[in-house]
This record gives sequence, C-alpha cells and structure tokens, in this order.
Amino acid sequence: MTFADELNQLLPADLPHRDVVVEKASKHLALIEAANQHFNLTRITGPREAAIKHVLDSILPWRLFAGAARVLDAGTGAGFPGIPLSMALPETRLTLSESIQKKARFVQSAVEQLGLANVEATSRRAEEIAPGFEIVTARAVAPISRAIGLFAPAVKAGARLLMYKGPDVEQEIAEAAAEMKKRRVRAEVMLRYDLPDAMGARTIVELTAARS
Repeated sequence: MTFADELNQLLPADLPHRDVVVEKASKHLALIEAANQHFNLTRITGPREAAIKHVLDSILPWRLFAGAARVLDAGTGAGFPGIPLSMALPETRLTLSESIQKKARFVQSAVEQLGLANVEATSRRAEEIAPGFEIVTARAVAPISRAIGLFAPAVKAGARLLMYKGPDVEQEIAEAAAEMKKRRVRAEVMLRYDLPDAMGARTIVELTAARS
C-alpha cells in the first residue's frame, strides 16, 4: 500500500483535519524516502512502518497540544513530531529546531513544499530559544534528567515540556528525581499508548514547574 493508504487506515477517525494530514503527511514521507537516497534521514523506509513510527506516533497525543499558541519541537530530525502536529493543529505555530545542518535544510525544504504556513524551521539549538514557548516537545532526544537541565529556564518561565518516552519511563523519572528536586520541576505521565503491529509502547511525560 502507499503512504496515503496506510495513513488513511491508521489515523484516528476523530483527528482534526484528518484528510489534510493524510495528504500532506504522505507527501512528507515521500520527501523523506527521496532524501534518504542521498543521506541518512531515517532507517525506517517501509510505508507501514514509516506511517506508524513517524506519523501515527507523532500525532496520537495531539490533544495535549491543542490550544497552545506556540510549540517548540526540539531535535525534530526529519520533522517529527512537529510536522504531523502542525497539520492537525493549524492554529498553533510550531518552531522545529534541528542543530544538524543537513537535516535542518531538509526540514525547511519540506515545510515549504508542503505549504505549512504555521511552521518555522531553525538550526538554532532548542535550549537557546525555548524560553517564551508554551510547550516544548521532544521525541527520543535526551534522558529526562538531561532534558531538565537543558529546558529548566523555559519550564521555570511557565512552559510545559512534553516528552515522548518508552514504556519504562518510571525508571527514568526515578533517576531524575534529584535533578527535578534541584530544579523545582515535577513530572506527570499524561498518556500511554501502544503502536500497531507490536511496534512499541509510548508514554508521554509532562514536566512543569513544581508548585511552591
């Protein structure tokens, strides 16, 4: 099946702007597939695996982002989760940060080709620009203990840090306990879901400033 066929089968029926997401996300995956012939953007290439591990995984927590005016996607790679989220949430402005220049150039080109008016790509490091955003999100970027150090200024300023994690997140939270206490940050599991075809379990953790 094509990328569009897979996405049409996989995406939730109540996803906002679902038809737009199917159309543009399939184009995004095709751009990644073409770029992969020249440099390694991702090891995931099959249509179904790409649809599940890239797009579906990125977009399933969309309700946690709904209503935010400005979101920063830290370490976006080929554009995940930011690009799929931007399609479902066109009223939200997303900044996609990727410090690896060739990946940042790919993301900028993809944003232009997909006509995503609510998305900006940058090669600046996410921790430098995070203060001022309502939400900072990261998918497989850093352990929680390190992420707290990177984004503590943004969290202290009122940002929510939403991290895509695997099933063993409680251990990561426990290992970050001392850092969270030091930085006055609290962690809460917001969502758990299993990807189809036994492709993994996901946990979304929210880090916010601890209440005094």
